[in-house]
Amino acid sequence: MENGRAQFPFPYQPYNIQEQFMHALYKALDQGKVGIFESPTGTGKSLSLICGALSWLTDYEERKKQEAAALLQEGEASLSTSTAQSSVTSSSAEPDWITDFVQKKAERDLVTKLKEDELKRKKREERLEMIRNNVQLKYAMKRKSDEDDEAFKLLQLSKEEQTETQGDQEDEELIIAEYESDDESKSKSRFHGPEDDEDDELIEEHVTKIYYCSRTHSQLAQFVHEVQKSPFSKDISLVTLGSRQNLCINEEVRRLGSIQRINDRCMEMQKNKHEKQHHEEGVKRKRGPAKSVCPYNKASALQQMRDEVVRTAHDIEQLLKLGREMHSCPYYATRLAIPPAQLVVLPYQMVLHEATRRATGIQLKGQVVIIDEAHNLSDTLSCIHSAELTGAQLCRAHSQLTQYADRYKSRLKAKNLMYIKQILFVIEGLVRVLGGKVGQNPQSQITQTGTEMLTINNFLFKAQIDNINLFKLQKYFEKSMISRKLGGFVEKYAGSGVSVHTQSSSNKENRRTEGLNRYLQTLQTNQSTAPVSSPDQQGSAEADKVLSASPMMQVEGFFMALTNSNTDGRVVVHRQGTLSEGSVKFLLLNPAVHFAQVLKECRAVIIAGGTMQPVSDFKQELLFSAGVGEERITEFSCGHVIPPENILPLVLCSGPSGQELDFTFQNRDSPRMMDETGRILSNICNVVPGGVVCFFPSYEYSRRIISHWEASGALTRLANKKKIFQEPKKANQVEQVLNDFTRCIQRCAPDSGGLTGALLFSVVGGKMSEGINFSDDLGRCVVMVGMPYPNIKSPELQEKMSYLDKHLPHSGGRSPGQALIENLCMKAVNQSIGRAIRHRGDYSSIVLCDKRYSRPATLSKLPAWIKNRTSTCTTFGPAFAAMRKFFQEKKQKQV
Repeated sequence: MENGRAQFPFPYQPYNIQEQFMHALYKALDQGKVGIFESPTGTGKSLSLICGALSWLTDYEERKKQEAAALLQEGEASLSTSTAQSSVTSSSAEPDWITDFVQKKAERDLVTKLKEDELKRKKREERLEMIRNNVQLKYAMKRKSDEDDEAFKLLQLSKEEQTETQGDQEDEELIIAEYESDDESKSKSRFHGPEDDEDDELIEEHVTKIYYCSRTHSQLAQFVHEVQKSPFSKDISLVTLGSRQNLCINEEVRRLGSIQRINDRCMEMQKNKHEKQHHEEGVKRKRGPAKSVCPYNKASALQQMRDEVVRTAHDIEQLLKLGREMHSCPYYATRLAIPPAQLVVLPYQMVLHEATRRATGIQLKGQVVIIDEAHNLSDTLSCIHSAELTGAQLCRAHSQLTQYADRYKSRLKAKNLMYIKQILFVIEGLVRVLGGKVGQNPQSQITQTGTEMLTINNFLFKAQIDNINLFKLQKYFEKSMISRKLGGFVEKYAGSGVSVHTQSSSNKENRRTEGLNRYLQTLQTNQSTAPVSSPDQQGSAEADKVLSASPMMQVEGFFMALTNSNTDGRVVVHRQGTLSEGSVKFLLLNPAVHFAQVLKECRAVIIAGGTMQPVSDFKQELLFSAGVGEERITEFSCGHVIPPENILPLVLCSGPSGQELDFTFQNRDSPRMMDETGRILSNICNVVPGGVVCFFPSYEYSRRIISHWEASGALTRLANKKKIFQEPKKANQVEQVLNDFTRCIQRCAPDSGGLTGALLFSVVGGKMSEGINFSDDLGRCVVMVGMPYPNIKSPELQEKMSYLDKHLPHSGGRSPGQALIENLCMKAVNQSIGRAIRHRGDYSSIVLCDKRYSRPATLSKLPAWIKNRTSTCTTFGPAFAAMRKFFQEKKQKQV
């Protein structure tokens, strides 16, 4: 077949739609397309992605081998023909001895060339083998991350530091290494030695691979399990990537809790390891206590685990178990396994954020990226590249950095001090924009309040920081690791909360100490509210609080956001009450600018999801704006595998008493509308067995309508039919509510009398509207109350609408801004109603309570497999009769 194959390896007989999916996917990868693939949950999307993509990958590798072999044969044949022709030509004009000489010389030249080629090939293989067999593993370790390179650089401290006191030497890890600007680095690079060339040559090449991304680690684990069950489980090298927080097995580090503290501690151990190696090589170590190194980060163990990781597919939990068995770090072993792996499974952020890609060692050039669960891809890109700072964070960052610079100014190089002053200057400008000034109490009232939307340039002018080169400042943050240094500094001295060098008799030193102590005591006064039993415990608890709230990381992220193009983002300045309550937020308006690099570098990009509607607006905002032409885009959408009779989608335009259902902002709070909604749910609970999940447009409306039902008695009537559960606001309570909901339904059989299951009140966009599985009896009916339009009065949303109206073409008599509002609403609806119908044998009813759902433009935004089966009921009677008949037939079939 052209751009395809006749059959795909599959663990069982695939559905027709799965075969169609795999053929379309194979063709898209082969032609280097950007594919938008829609396949509803329950249709075996993951397995189709695996078998289709890996079939292409194995075929592609085989074709490359055949082409290489053909080229080699062609080259040898060409050389032989050339030699023979020269022999024939010369034989007619030259004596035999000349002919023999020329022929033998040509043969010798050919043999020499073949030997040289073979020698080069062997040399290259030897170099790669040196990495694999740990002879030169230290060069391969360069792939671990840019951070590790910086950790090694920390050892290159100036000679003057050797004369410092022992106490200062203990702070060595907190000092910023001597910094070189880009210009200085370039000038020095002209004089690099041969070892640098050798390092570059020894970097292991990446094989052709597929990067599979999804939203959560549980989704990634599920994908890995599907690969393990697939026909490719033994033939494909797979590696799962995660953060240190997910993959660390060092209990001393794991119990630090926050990802920032885990990263900092791990990096400190890497530096200690490099330092220890220098000491063993004969470099004299400075005095001071021995510093701990990670026992799981040894080169030979990492190499052995890397080989095992590539040999067999593992999810995160299996990697942790393997790491403990092999006494090796899963985080660094998986990083080393990226180049030889054919399938890399990782979270969204690692691929979508350029700095993270670079630090992790991910190379996209010529590779394939599959982004699953991509319905919120635009929002995800915007969130990753947006940043927010509160006034309280700015004040703390300024105070921390001032204390740091004052403490170590005698040991910091001039260039470091210059950049620190620039950072402080920018922070002061941001504080001024919020109506305050550095040094004042963050809790003091500000005179101006309100919200202001500014372009990046206008914001820089308003903050009076337009003369600062933010690109150089961003580079300094990256190379100096000042945010980590500052975090370590605060952690170290907030732990005691009392003193720094109490033995020092120097007045200057005492003044520095007093300033730091005042700052730390201020933190304790402002942040510590719970009683603490002892000063030691207070200091320990405060250290945790200070570090977890260390703001310089957020400051760094905001500075980086300000380097975006002026047209692609806005800064929202929010002044409220006190300085600490105010905030500055960078809002990315054009996510395509950051997605463009992924699309440009990759051979092919596949964007997949259970529902990708509306595709036209998705293409316009994220693909066309990134420079992708229509000819490179391919689309595939398939129906569901369930029979048509297993789903009953209904649009309700009015309730049992004839009240028109119009949940607009003006009408939805009326008592009549709330009472009618209660009657609809009561009737539904009479005919639906098992679980009913009811979605409200917001937490606030959920609270108001349930309070009204409590007062009117409607909630008691509902509770007499089904046990009632409510979605909790706290994430750590969700699992408990779901477990209780599930147990209640399993206990209450439909024909047992009394209660017939459970009713769960949820919120669109909440914790149960995405990623939760209400299959079978858990979700026999999903009720959507109203249309969950976003808050159109939000300044951020208004600015986004204005940006789209200005930069995207208008179509169909509506502006792109209006389309955005409708699309956000219907994407949220599609995610919520997709919680039911999770497999081929499942069945459920979907009830959309609002007359606005009956509009053709709105119905067109439902997934095709739901839209084609949806009935619009202007009165409640026919809808109720259809539901009763639907569930009676299902009950009879089960009997």
